Formats: sequence, C-alpha cells, structure tokens
Amino acid sequence: MVKASFKARYEPDKVAAAATVTVNTGDVKLRASITDATIVNGPTLNGLALGVEKPGFFIVDYNVPKKDFRFQFMNTIKLAEKPLNLTYTHSKGDERTVLDGSLVIDPDNKVSANHVLGTGDTKFKYTYIHGGLTTFEPCYCLVGNTWNLSVSRKFYGNDVFRATYQASSKNLGLEWLRSSKVNGSFKIIASMNLADEKKVPKVAVETTWDLEI
Repeated sequence: MVKASFKARYEPDKVAAAATVTVNTGDVKLRASITDATIVNGPTLNGLALGVEKPGFFIVDYNVPKKDFRFQFMNTIKLAEKPLNLTYTHSKGDERTVLDGSLVIDPDNKVSANHVLGTGDTKFKYTYIHGGLTTFEPCYCLVGNTWNLSVSRKFYGNDVFRATYQASSKNLGLEWLRSSKVNGSFKIIASMNLADEKKVPKVAVETTWDLEI
C-alpha cells in the first residue's frame, strides 16, 4: 500500500508546501518527503529526506542536502505492571542525542521526561485527560526553571481547540484543528508574544490531504 500526504501552510508573507509518500513493505515502511525548497526555482535536492521505519522499533532518516542521518530506536518495558515507552534519538550531523521516556499510569494519566545528553536540558511533563475530551499538559523545564502549559479540548468529534503558553518566551499560542477522512484536515494557528508591547498576533493556516493507493 502507498500512502501520500500533502501539506500546505499559508502565512501573510509566505506560502510553503510539503509532501510525504510512504510505501508499506511488510513490517517496514519506506518514506520520502519533500518541501517547496525541492522544486522552487527548478528541481533540487534541497528539502528532500528519505526514511526507513519499523513501527515501534526503529526509524532511520536521511537528510539528502545536509547528508545527515538521524537514528531513532523505540522499546517498551513493564514498570510496576505499567508500560514504560523509551525512545533513543541520535542526529549524526550535530552529534545530538535525546532520551525520551513516558510511563502510562492509566488511560487518563501519563508522565514523561525528555533529556538531551551532555546538557542540562531536561523536561518533565504530566498528561491528564478529563472525561475523554479535555487534555491538560503542564511541563517543567529545568533550564531556566520555567513552566509550559498546554490545554486542548475536543468538540463535535473532529474538532480540537488547543491553547499553549511558554513561560520562558512568554509566547501564547492558539490552534483550531478540524480533521476529516474525506476532506482532509485544516488548522488555524495564532501566536502572540505577551512581552511585545504591540502584541500583534501571527496567524497561519495549514491544510493536509491524505491519499491511499
């Protein structure tokens, strides 16, 4: 089976596009993705990425213009009879290694941690789903001793409204997402820096279409 995804992003000063094609070959998926940098001003390799994935086990991505590999390995173990999901990600180009772990306490509660090796960049996040519709995600960052908060709410089955706040940068973000298997999905994004005197919001619109062949 071949799956294709097309995404377009519209902003007041620019328009960007991206496409991803995924081919299932048994347990392994082959993936190729491009951005508008690949085709604007003539075909180039800019924005071209190739990937191989075995869901739940590993992902290998290759950025063609940067000649950079990214390796990701996943595993799940039991901790006190609860699933603990572990992810190891290494980018060869910038020698950056990230460890992620998430412990699923029950369907409504999850705790997770993210750490960049060799740095003090560590984040802890708690996810709570209330009534199956509203999700609260407070996040604590050791660097800067700051908190981030995300709250999302489902409406009418296919609509999601999300608000985020980053204390370190004082950025407030609002998103409205509507998904449809027939008409694709679209997202309206607005962001504002509360530290800016003018407080002028930035608005963008994203549309995505998924096809199966």
